[in-house]
Amino acid sequence: MGTLPEYFESMVFDDRVMKATLSAGVYRSLKKTIDEGAQLDESVANAVAAAMKDWAVSKGATHYTHWFQPLTGVTAEKHDSFISPSPDGGVIMEFSGKELIKGEPDASSFPSGGLRATFEARGYTAWDPTSYAFIKGKTLCIPTAFCSYGGEALDKKTPLLRSMEALNRQALRILRLFGNTGVKCVRTSVGPEQEYFLITREMYDKRRDLRFTGRTLFGARPPKGQEMDDHYFGVIKPRVEAYMQELNEELWKLGILAKTEHNEVAPAQHELAPIYTTTNIATDHNQLTMEIMQKVAARHGLVCLLHEKPFAGVNGSGKHNNWSIATDTGVNLLSPGETPYENAQFLLFLCAVIQAVDDYQDLLRLSVATAGNDHRLGANEAPPAVVSIFLGDELNAVLEAIEEDLPYQGAEKTQMKLGVDVLPRFNRDTTDRNRTSPFAFTGNKFEFRMVGSSNSIACANIMLNSAVAESLRLYADRLEQAKDFAGELHEMIREVIRKHKRIIFNGNGYDESWIKEAVEKRGLCNYRTTPDCMPHLLDEKNVRMLTAHGVYSEAELRSRCDIMLENYCKTVRIEAGTMVDMARTEILPAVESYAASLAKAAAAKKALAASIACNYETTLVSRLSALADQIYERAAELEDALTALESAGDILEESAAIRDTVLEKMRALRLACDQAETVTAKDYWPFPTYGDLLFGVN
Repeated sequence: MGTLPEYFESMVFDDRVMKATLSAGVYRSLKKTIDEGAQLDESVANAVAAAMKDWAVSKGATHYTHWFQPLTGVTAEKHDSFISPSPDGGVIMEFSGKELIKGEPDASSFPSGGLRATFEARGYTAWDPTSYAFIKGKTLCIPTAFCSYGGEALDKKTPLLRSMEALNRQALRILRLFGNTGVKCVRTSVGPEQEYFLITREMYDKRRDLRFTGRTLFGARPPKGQEMDDHYFGVIKPRVEAYMQELNEELWKLGILAKTEHNEVAPAQHELAPIYTTTNIATDHNQLTMEIMQKVAARHGLVCLLHEKPFAGVNGSGKHNNWSIATDTGVNLLSPGETPYENAQFLLFLCAVIQAVDDYQDLLRLSVATAGNDHRLGANEAPPAVVSIFLGDELNAVLEAIEEDLPYQGAEKTQMKLGVDVLPRFNRDTTDRNRTSPFAFTGNKFEFRMVGSSNSIACANIMLNSAVAESLRLYADRLEQAKDFAGELHEMIREVIRKHKRIIFNGNGYDESWIKEAVEKRGLCNYRTTPDCMPHLLDEKNVRMLTAHGVYSEAELRSRCDIMLENYCKTVRIEAGTMVDMARTEILPAVESYAASLAKAAAAKKALAASIACNYETTLVSRLSALADQIYERAAELEDALTALESAGDILEESAAIRDTVLEKMRALRLACDQAETVTAKDYWPFPTYGDLLFGVN
């Protein structure tokens, strides 16, 4: 295979390949499109398509596909071969600029949330030149946006690109006010840490809940879980190490900057962290990472579980979204810098994030809302459903000094003003990260820790980009009219801090007293479930902001609200149906069979001597019989609750019924089944236990 530098990005039509295969004029035109958003003319597209095809064929590719991200949460692709018939009866390999730029997949079976009628099946895919094409297997994959026949976005990429452009516009306005005319573009960057579990394929195949839902619906806690903290950063097992090595190689070929790997807290849990890159590309890369994780696992006789809570009682899996803002000149706008001038600019962008998170905490919460993530948020390893910001001691002191107009008690005891000449230098925050905070400042970026492990990171970053763009717009509108820029800047930041400091919390996010304070005293949102938060997508302030920046149309927002609630309902329905099926066809027969064997053993003992008490057998048979009755009754109650959903008037009513009734019936059925597991002989239990699953990979 060669050395890592030799095969890194070997399967990517990247800048190096474009330089080598395109003429100077075509290359310059394409780069202008990528870097500045300039329109690509047809002649350039034809030249790029020809070079892309020749390169792909030289790598063994026979097909191409427009690779896109519909509202299913996974990627989609339709493969077409490069072949065209030649006059002599053979074939030639062709690929035109028209085929590169636009595709026409059948959109009829993708979620649209009412954006199109059933008979309007056509959808369009449009090439995204800002994300490099790549080869997967024998197919050239071209990252694309996906829209309906009427032009509405049916994917996650299109609103993400719109949100990035919205933030770029407003950030450039702010930078111009600081006298920075050299910056042409401001981009957000993301490094998503991906957590996952590995279990053996053999055990996975024996559990219908894992196969149908991605998580265990039953399972008593084993004697040992994560109590000893011996798995976290522990020695990686040889089988897992082999998996990680091949995973890295596959990711590196695609230019995915896989950097850090380690064991996570729960047994069988691990993490992969990449180096951050532009948000659009990071989103594409994370979707690819999840796909390749699962493919590589299969080659090692393993299954990669990406569900947020595959096992009860141990840590679930998140995807920490490390987010920052940078200029095309390489300046991180969330880094304090080395001069008072840079400090002033940093503080303004910091305040923009603080205000954005406070004003649109509901959007951030619903951007990570899924049935799976509802199980994780608020548990011991994940942040609570209440959104708050952790800044650390030093930044807190800086903001307090500004708010009170008092001397900053840091390294330089100088009056804290935002006039460039008198603003003292301060270092970026050096305090420890708050692991309980949903949104923590970690030096030169924010770590949004609420994102679930199976989620696309697009949704969270769409809302974050858009909300920050709105804060920057408000600031630019005010500062552009100011006669005294420094004075107005100082006063504006003081006002922002006073108004939005309620969102800042540096304590323990798990403490019940904090949740009470957050809701009752600070007025923060506490949307614990998807049905609680998702309807707020259509709140007037949210619709107004997102449509004003051109990120979504109102119709697109309504469609996404419906789709997310529908996904929630379908997910829980599948889980509940699986529970009823497993309880009736696997667990109940196992419990009854074991009880019958005990009764038979007791009868045999009695036949030997009537005086034998058989306390063990009779007591256990009685308990198993009672549990079997509970399981039978609770399965019937759950089935009845599912049937009652058919009478729901709309998706809001159905999702509320699932939250309030179905989930409670599921918990009751699980409790009885898990109790039965603890008293049923292992040889009778019908599928692998938690102990088997969590400690089965050697």
